[in-house]
This record gives sequence, structure tokens and C-alpha cells, in this order.
Amino acid sequence: MKIPHLLSIGLFLFASSALFSQTNEATIETNKLSDNVYMLVGSGGNIGVSAGEDGVFIIDDQFAQLTPKIVTAIKAISDKPFQFLVNTHYHGDHTGGNENMAQQGVKIIAHENVRKRLMDGESSKDALPIITFNDRVNVHMNGEDVNVYHVEHAHTDGDAILYFTQSNVLHTGDTYFRNRYPYIDLKSGGSLDGYIKAVKKGLTLINDDTKIIPGHGEISNKEEYQSFLTMLETLRTNVQSEIDKGKSEDEVAANNAITKQYDDLGYGDFFINSERVKRAIYQSLKQE
Repeated sequence: MKIPHLLSIGLFLFASSALFSQTNEATIETNKLSDNVYMLVGSGGNIGVSAGEDGVFIIDDQFAQLTPKIVTAIKAISDKPFQFLVNTHYHGDHTGGNENMAQQGVKIIAHENVRKRLMDGESSKDALPIITFNDRVNVHMNGEDVNVYHVEHAHTDGDAILYFTQSNVLHTGDTYFRNRYPYIDLKSGGSLDGYIKAVKKGLTLINDDTKIIPGHGEISNKEEYQSFLTMLETLRTNVQSEIDKGKSEDEVAANNAITKQYDDLGYGDFFINSERVKRAIYQSLKQE
């Protein structure tokens, strides 16, 4: 029996995280990465913040229930006005606070597919991005250029990665889960090969000193990011080999040897376990 489609898995993940975010246990942890750039960790996707003379620039906003705590954490960094917010993709653990943040005065920016998916999900008007882009957009704030790139069909069809050129910080959204298997949202346009291309794009932007804000997990670096790419490519090779032998999805899912190297490192201890990542990769490769 095949497991439910990964869309259902994703909805379960986000619903579970949302429930946790409503508890009193949810806190916002602030990590300073450069003179202007910070990473906020709470319940949901990691948030990026640039704070300086031009105001506050935010990347993602987790869940609506956490907005008061997020706003408090940001105001502890800067008393400047909130100016812009970029959604790295449309999932609720990254966009759930959009409406609340719009009421704080931000202008929301995202790839055009993010706006379309939020509209299809019947998000309120205030929760929708008011500035959309296709391939890339640049934001010039707080003494540096922030380059925002669309990476196609990776985690979803609307992913963006952002590079702070002076601070040397990369925010990957969910195109990178530190020391974890990827969540490939096939129903939302994601694909394994797009994931691989997204990481390769990110690697072209950075150097050994770059600090990386992953979609989920602790602050990372180029070496760990490169290891994530190696993992993706290794699993692609392993699953494709089984497909070439005529193996079914269930047979691939049951083959522990495909992921053993990374299972032993704990990659499957998050929501996407060994079986789920093998099924996602199998389905992705069969679609291509």
C-alpha cells in the first residue's frame, strides 16, 4: 500500500507545527549573523531579518499565532519601520503571518506562483504579495544589495533564495533542510532535479565564509550545504538505478540500502523519513 501523497504529508506537517505554535512553549530565538542580518528561530521556517537605517526587511513570517512574538523579537533588534517582507514560497509555516505583517506596514514580495497559490488557497487580500517577480529581483536596503533568485521546481514551483551581498548571508528557504532529507512537494510543482539545481545555484553565490539560513535547522555553512547536495545526488543515483532495474515504488521504498548511509547520520529523524524521501524521489524521477 502506498502512503498518502506528499501533499497530505505536507499539510500534516504544517498543521502539526501550527498546533505547536499556539502553545506557550513557542519562543523566538534571535541569532545575529552580521552587523545588519539576523536569523529568528521559532515554530516554522527560519526567518531572516535585515535591520538598519532604511528600516526592517524580513524573510518569511511563520504562523499567524506567532506574529506578536516575532514582532517583539524584531523590535528588540530595531525601532525602525517594517518595510518589506519576502516569502520564500507559499507554505503556511512561512506565510501564515502575512496578513498580520501587512498590518505592520510591510510590502510583501514573492514569486508570482506564490501569489497564485495563496489566492487558490483563498488567503485574504492582505496576505497576498503585492510585488511579484519572475526570475529575480534585487532589494537595496541597509547599505547592501539583496539578490533574490527564483529557483524552478525545487521544493515547490515558487521558491526563492536570497543572498545578502555585503553581509555574506544566504537564505535558502526550504530548498535546503540542514542535515535532513528534503521535502519535495510534488503536488506544488517540486522536483528532485529542481532541488539539485537550486542548491547548485546557491553554491555559485557563496564562499567558505558565508553563513546560511536554511529553511529548517540550525545556521549552516558551505561545507554542510555541499554535503546536502551530495546527499541529493547520491539518492538520485541510487533510486534511478533501481528504476532502471524495473523496480516498483514499493520495492524502492522497502530497500533500506538506498538511504542507509544517510539514515545512519540521522537525516530521516525529521518529518521526511527514509521511506517518504525514497517515494518522493521515485515519483519525481518517473515524472521526468
